[in-house]
Amino acid sequence: MEMFRGFLFISIAMILFSLNLSNVEGRFHYHKKQKKGSPVESPPYAPSPDDPVSQSPSYPPPVSQSPNDPPGVPSDPSDPGNTTSEDCVFDVMAFGAVGDGCTDDSAAFAAAWKEACAVESGVVWAPSNLTFLITSTIFSGPCKPGLVFQVDGVLMPPNGPDNWPKTDSKKQWLVFYRLDDMTLTGSGTIEGNGDQWWELPCKPHRGPNGSTKPGPCDSPAMIRFFMSSNLVVSGLRIQNSPMFHMKFDGCEGVLIEKLSISSPKLSPNTDGIHIENTKSVGIYDSVIANGDDCISIGPGCSNVNIEGVTCGPSHGISIGSLGVHNSQACVSNITVRNAIIKNSDNGVRIKTWQGGAGSVTGISFENVQMDNVRNCVIIDQYYCSTKACQNETSAVYVTDVSYKNIKGTYDVRSPPIHFACSDTVPCTNITMSEVELLPEEGELVDDPFCWNAYGIQETLTIPPIDCLQDGGPEAIGESGTYGCY
Repeated sequence: MEMFRGFLFISIAMILFSLNLSNVEGRFHYHKKQKKGSPVESPPYAPSPDDPVSQSPSYPPPVSQSPNDPPGVPSDPSDPGNTTSEDCVFDVMAFGAVGDGCTDDSAAFAAAWKEACAVESGVVWAPSNLTFLITSTIFSGPCKPGLVFQVDGVLMPPNGPDNWPKTDSKKQWLVFYRLDDMTLTGSGTIEGNGDQWWELPCKPHRGPNGSTKPGPCDSPAMIRFFMSSNLVVSGLRIQNSPMFHMKFDGCEGVLIEKLSISSPKLSPNTDGIHIENTKSVGIYDSVIANGDDCISIGPGCSNVNIEGVTCGPSHGISIGSLGVHNSQACVSNITVRNAIIKNSDNGVRIKTWQGGAGSVTGISFENVQMDNVRNCVIIDQYYCSTKACQNETSAVYVTDVSYKNIKGTYDVRSPPIHFACSDTVPCTNITMSEVELLPEEGELVDDPFCWNAYGIQETLTIPPIDCLQDGGPEAIGESGTYGCY
């Protein structure tokens, strides 16, 4: 009996042990299967060696930002709010660019542009520590929205007119045409190699004995945006253009910010930013020093806001010139505020040719600091770039111009305030408030100058501007405002 009980006990124990092993094995297989299918344990994505992005020395910071990111901080690539991915970045090196500053990389940029243009939020990327030589190129649309041209290296054209391809236009270098929702940005430099262009004998005072020789004198504008909308240009260093550094023509919705634009003080016609026939423009927090106007506003412009700009040496911030060759010019709603202008030939200027038509209206200059500026405040309706201009009766009508809190120092070679308005079309509704301008050194030679200028002084100006006439004229002559709305 005892033997039977012992046998029974051993048999039950063996059965239980067998069941326990079966259960352990079952649990093991269950967990192992679940682990294999878990995305947490999947290996990270490794780009193929043939992937264009993997060929670059470093990945560019994403351009888009999550709404929760602080300004200027790139988005986390894992953030679902970030729409930029490696698949949308087209490194020009992967398209055959060399980046040695000698080889023509134009074809590589054109190929990268074509691919980026075809996808949403595409990025053409010129990586850092490389210099890319590009001949005159038109980057045209239409493209998918969100296109970015990101320059972290150096872009430059052929060196001077002798090396410029004979089949290329000498009027423009990089052109962006028929685009919407496009950004030009980066931490790099766009270099214009302009020094040889500036010394052409057809340029002002560059001929024999300081003369200006006649003849064709085409020089390329460095960057041109044409017939495009919703544009952003930010962060770049743009320098030494043969002519205008940046030009916007026929555009709408332009944001320009945090640029550094520079060329020597005596480089001719090197306007920093020129806009014409362009509406809804913001220019912010930029530093511009050059041989012509820091910012020039041509005909057909409206709703332009300029703020936080440091300008000079230069020819100042100008509206015009307008009305050349008896043309009509319409400019309205222009604001310049919180600006610094230093060591410049002009401060804030409106310049028009005799014989023009149209109007300049709704202009505000506010909180502008002048530092050793000649012609701090100037309206010149007798502008002439030669000595052969004839007197004409018609003129662009200038009205509703406000100067508020304009302070600083002026170069005594010219009066600090100069209002030279048309004989037949006077300037009207000029408002002066808190204008205080003192000599940089020496004493004032001439008092402020006014001719046919009407307005009010809300506060006394320094120096006193007794020549500004109160009220308005009995009648405005051939004002030519028709067609401006």
